[in-house]
Amino acid sequence: MTPIVLAAVSALIWGTADYSGGRASQRAHPLAVTVISQALCLPTLALCVILLPGTPSAADLAWGASSGLAGFVGIVLLYRALAGGAMAVVAPLAAVTAAIVPIGVGLFTDRTPGVLALGGAGLAVVAIGLVSLAPHAGRTAVSPRLIAMSLVAGVFFGLFFALLGQSSEEAGMWPLAAGRLTSVGVGAAILLGTRTGARLPRTALGWAAVAGTLEIIANAFYLAAAVRGHLSIVAAIAALYPASTVLLALAIDRERLRPVQIAGLGLAATALVLATT
Repeated sequence: MTPIVLAAVSALIWGTADYSGGRASQRAHPLAVTVISQALCLPTLALCVILLPGTPSAADLAWGASSGLAGFVGIVLLYRALAGGAMAVVAPLAAVTAAIVPIGVGLFTDRTPGVLALGGAGLAVVAIGLVSLAPHAGRTAVSPRLIAMSLVAGVFFGLFFALLGQSSEEAGMWPLAAGRLTSVGVGAAILLGTRTGARLPRTALGWAAVAGTLEIIANAFYLAAAVRGHLSIVAAIAALYPASTVLLALAIDRERLRPVQIAGLGLAATALVLATT
């Protein structure tokens, strides 16, 4: 599979994971949801390492651990924002910020990609922006605090994309393992320190299990894409994950879809085509 295809698959899975995590966070504390969901994914992570073991260097493990910390903070903030109910606004706002950070890092550290591919990356950012232009009608207002939380989550996700993308192809899935073990350890320590309950109600536990499992699978696809492709292109495509989150929110929660969002989804498809050239 090409890096662009791998990144697109990761985006599709990530969006579904984020929707599941948001639903779990509506029923339990976002910090507890994050830690429990990440712990529940460890068997899936072990399978990923077995299938693609690799030979990591100390630098690979360090990049993975630092990306795990950044991703952990991003997920906690994102789940808390998603719990506000305006999923069709929160997820795209976080994603457009997440795309900008690794694009800048990739242009600085990697060779310059082709004009069409770089245009596809830029178009992906525009597409995410258009998808995010959704006033949340009805039950939940989109407050400035919710928007700020979404943007900060996006910055940390962008750092996750950029840091994990510095791993070498020879490392296999070990950087991902280092990141997840780091985030679970830090999350567990924070839970104990803040005395936040780690027990989830049954309804939240199911959503958390789905979120954690899908997230680690998406991470594995992204890592495979990032070590084989140009970071600024791969990360921009992976950041299209709000498309599936928004579609799920529309189908299940009946959030409204504006014509400009439909145009954004069309641009996202065009971005995929340009990025493969």
